[in-house]
Amino acid sequence: MIDTSIKQKIDQWLAGNYDEATKSEISGMLERNEHEALSDAFYRDLEFGTGGLRGIMGAGSNRMNRYTLGMATQGLCNYLKQNFPDEQVKVAIAHDCRNNSDVFARIAAEIFSANGIKVYLFKALRPTPELSFAIRHLGCQSGVVVTASHNPKEYNGYKVYWNDGAQVTAPHDKNIIGEVNKITSIDEVKFQPNPELIEMIGEELDEAYMQEVLKLSISQEAIKRQHDLKIVFSSIHGTGITLVPEVLKRFGFTNVHVVQEQAEPNGNFPTVVYPNPEEKEAMTLALNKAKEIDADLVLATDPDSDRVGIAVKNQKGEFVLLNGNQTGALLINYLLQAWQKAGKLTGKEFVVKTIVTTDLIKEIADSYNVTMYETLTGFKYIAEVIREKEGKEVYIGGGEESYGYMIGDFVRDKDAISACALIAEIAAVAKDNGQSLFEMMVSMYEKYNFYKEELLSITKKGQRGAEEIQQMMADMRSNPPKQIAGSDVVEVRDYKMSTRKLIMTGEEHKLTLESSNVLQYVTEDGSKISARPSGTEPKIKFYISVNEPLASAADYDATEQKLNQKIEQMLKDLKLK
Repeated sequence: MIDTSIKQKIDQWLAGNYDEATKSEISGMLERNEHEALSDAFYRDLEFGTGGLRGIMGAGSNRMNRYTLGMATQGLCNYLKQNFPDEQVKVAIAHDCRNNSDVFARIAAEIFSANGIKVYLFKALRPTPELSFAIRHLGCQSGVVVTASHNPKEYNGYKVYWNDGAQVTAPHDKNIIGEVNKITSIDEVKFQPNPELIEMIGEELDEAYMQEVLKLSISQEAIKRQHDLKIVFSSIHGTGITLVPEVLKRFGFTNVHVVQEQAEPNGNFPTVVYPNPEEKEAMTLALNKAKEIDADLVLATDPDSDRVGIAVKNQKGEFVLLNGNQTGALLINYLLQAWQKAGKLTGKEFVVKTIVTTDLIKEIADSYNVTMYETLTGFKYIAEVIREKEGKEVYIGGGEESYGYMIGDFVRDKDAISACALIAEIAAVAKDNGQSLFEMMVSMYEKYNFYKEELLSITKKGQRGAEEIQQMMADMRSNPPKQIAGSDVVEVRDYKMSTRKLIMTGEEHKLTLESSNVLQYVTEDGSKISARPSGTEPKIKFYISVNEPLASAADYDATEQKLNQKIEQMLKDLKLK
């Protein structure tokens, strides 16, 4: 049986001003008694969260479709016009390779134009970081990109940006949500476009963006000597194919092998289960190619090209995937080394990481006397720090464990295009010094500490799943462990309550970051576990970090085994395995 309130909503859609295809889809589900699917499609309105929309495509108030997108866009239009009353408001719009992304981008453009807003619409798919760049380059007040990042193929979404090229943060995020929530009917949405206000953009933006990426190169001499470094690149059917090969070529790399089976943009992602470079399965074809040609480096970007996964050969000659923490630490280590060598470190520079990203980055920054700022999860917070420090301090780079990095500040979101170029450059520098990228990483661990991180994601689908995740967080808050893997818990950080409690003394300190549903336990031996429900997927994520000194490269395997055992014990103690 369908709940009464859900049935009422279904009836409203069947009787309302919706197109026949939408009504037919709903009627078909009713005829087939697909009660569970209908309940999920209508039990709530697709939430316009702090970053925008994301959901499964289809008919229904809890689905991504022209109407949910339309109401969100109308709310955003209203907010922009309130905020910039005496200006010609301008927005930039890009889309990725997903099914309907081009359609949704066009619908959004038409609604903006119908509201008297000037639109710069990319004429074909483009990476998300290029959209971020375009906003500032074209002097826009806002921008949107139609993407669901690395979600499965059934999903699509819509990310909203502000005039600094960053995803919206407070107070705009909550205020936009308020305006979107005021739109209670699709009849309030202006769907009739004004074509004169829509301008198509493309190659000229590519060129301006790539010129900025090229300025990031530090070691051109090493690249000249190692130009034939064997690189395998896969765009996993996404937008990376539009720019990554060209940027690598312009950096000076002459031996780049594109994984052809994944080069064609395709929203069905036919060769992978999840189009996510964090998943080993998504990297299979790239790894096969790498083995075939004995590559030095494997790079793969997600559908909207804001994340990059990499693989390198370990000391036994086997290809291994590096996680986001390892790649992020390598990038920061390289950048700070290079800045110091060039005499550019003046004491005003800074790097940024999120609270669930490896503390190795802090150890590296401290060793160079470079300030490290920590933010909540999400690149919009990293961009917010850059905005606050602009003109006073100099941003070098930053990143988060989920494979997102940003070097330089011309883009204000994670950028896999520039990250691919810099990672290739680091691999070239390593080779120039007679090392592999993996050996360079081991040297970094010897200098600082061997940090090992693991992410455990637990999926809980639907309405019941969301309630279970809430209960898990409540239980961990009310009953924190006293010991994990034989080490006492010395600190509990509750970012929802903005408190940091020292267990030994009972002291409580205020956390300065804005409230977020994240809980962290820190143990006496320097281990850390963070629990965080995902804001965009029906998941709760556990981030585990452990570390040990690494005496020498010869001790790598034994130390890694020790760290793995510690992680395993932590998962058992927290009843997660």
